[in-house]
Amino acid sequence: MTNLMEVIKERRSIRKYEEKDIPGEIVDKVLEAVRWTPSWVNTQCWEIIVVKDKIIKEKLQATISKGNPATKSIVAAPVILAVCGRLEKSGYYKDKVATKFGDWYMFDLGLATQNLCLMAHHLGLGTVIVGLFDHDRAKEILNVPAGYELVVLIPMGYPAKTSSAPKRRELNEFTHYDKF
Repeated sequence: MTNLMEVIKERRSIRKYEEKDIPGEIVDKVLEAVRWTPSWVNTQCWEIIVVKDKIIKEKLQATISKGNPATKSIVAAPVILAVCGRLEKSGYYKDKVATKFGDWYMFDLGLATQNLCLMAHHLGLGTVIVGLFDHDRAKEILNVPAGYELVVLIPMGYPAKTSSAPKRRELNEFTHYDKF
């Protein structure tokens, strides 16, 4: 079994994929990792759309912002996972915002996205988190209902190419004890 720190350190943003389908049971294992993501009072505000249809992927590709290095990966990846969040659920108590930061769905979706990407990597898959696109157009294409936001598109497939890790800050560069 792979060490968790190895999985964390070795995961990369993958934009090039082999032309190879992902078995349904492997996709389900990735989705199971999302299922077990912690969330604000267990609200589980995420919804995941699994996109395999070539025409839908082409329409989504047209929403990607010009110059985005992930543009080709939207159609090259065998699966796109569209991560959506239910509004006004996470971060709320008795139907009122309970945090300084308002709706907490972005935090919960960040946790779910991390679980998704780490599990995908653990299973030999590559992912890239795509956030630079026309969210409203993509939301229409995917028929995301009112009360939900489409936050990221995550192409997923078997990596055709991997890269080395970018430089990381040292612990003492971002760690503070007792006070900032």
